[in-house]
Amino acid sequence: MLRPTPNDKEIEVKSVDIVVSKADEAGDIEYANPIFYKLSGYTKKELTFAPHSILRHPDMPKVVFKFLWDELKKGNEVHAFVKNMTKEGSFYWVFAYVRPALNPDGSLRNYVSTRKRMSVSARAVIEPLYRELLELEKSEGVGTSQMRLDKYLDGKSFNNVMIAISEN
Repeated sequence: MLRPTPNDKEIEVKSVDIVVSKADEAGDIEYANPIFYKLSGYTKKELTFAPHSILRHPDMPKVVFKFLWDELKKGNEVHAFVKNMTKEGSFYWVFAYVRPALNPDGSLRNYVSTRKRMSVSARAVIEPLYRELLELEKSEGVGTSQMRLDKYLDGKSFNNVMIAISEN
């Protein structure tokens, strides 16, 4: 599937929208609810078993997804702000909660993600931070971006900082 060219058109995520998806261990989409398809512009057929990364907007710093996958593989849940890209190249911001779902024997069944609208105040904090992280990744690499993120977190957990920003 070809990735679209990003544009400056923003898709509104409404306050009542709850976006849900399930992905396998590789990050391929196994299930999504109707609002997921509506926001993304893709059909169920196009996205089922497609990599979740098809929605990744190029404005997203790699270090955020590195953290997300590192934590999920440890069995931890993750809260993060994500800028997604639609099939047409438009974008939308969400606050995501991603967690591993386990089988009764403790093995991984899949990853479940629920997402909701990002507040204006959270966006005012996250957009400049992500822009800085992305610029560092482009000029000095992901390691430098990680060091900047660690400095921003100031010893606090990524999840706790993201939750605190979402509540402002």
